[in-house]
Amino acid sequence: MNETYVECLVKKETPIYMKLLKILTIMLAACFVILGFITLIAMIIGVLLCVAAYFVYLNCDLEYEYLYVDKELSVDKIMAKSRRKRVATFDMGKLEIMAPLKSWHLDNYKNRMEKEKATDYSSGQAKQPETRYVFFYDGKQQIIFEPSLEMVKAIQTAAPRKVFTD
Repeated sequence: MNETYVECLVKKETPIYMKLLKILTIMLAACFVILGFITLIAMIIGVLLCVAAYFVYLNCDLEYEYLYVDKELSVDKIMAKSRRKRVATFDMGKLEIMAPLKSWHLDNYKNRMEKEKATDYSSGQAKQPETRYVFFYDGKQQIIFEPSLEMVKAIQTAAPRKVFTD
């Protein structure tokens, strides 16, 4: 049995507006709960704001885990280091091309890159050298992710003519 297993964890950069929204919802929830001791309506609004603050908190601290097992790549979203959700699973047999984000190998796909909205499972940070990769899957999806070098090599052994490292 010849199975390949590679795992990679990437922390997503939290945007400034999400940090501000988190602080704002917590402050408003606290104010309305305190005011809730005076009126019932303020208490109901305070409880709703507490629920909203919880969901904003979960979405502020995101991590993506890539798991490559025997020609299948699965992406999990980990929210606040407490909840895990399977986001997508990709069969590498349906992979069209995989290359770094600014690679010249993607020049033939520029038209499709502008038309289609890319699904981003990366940290969202541009680094030098570029560590984010893009792959086109099944003619329908454009996926951006940030694998480790070990994962790129494992995918390259499964599809050597479709994976480029520039």
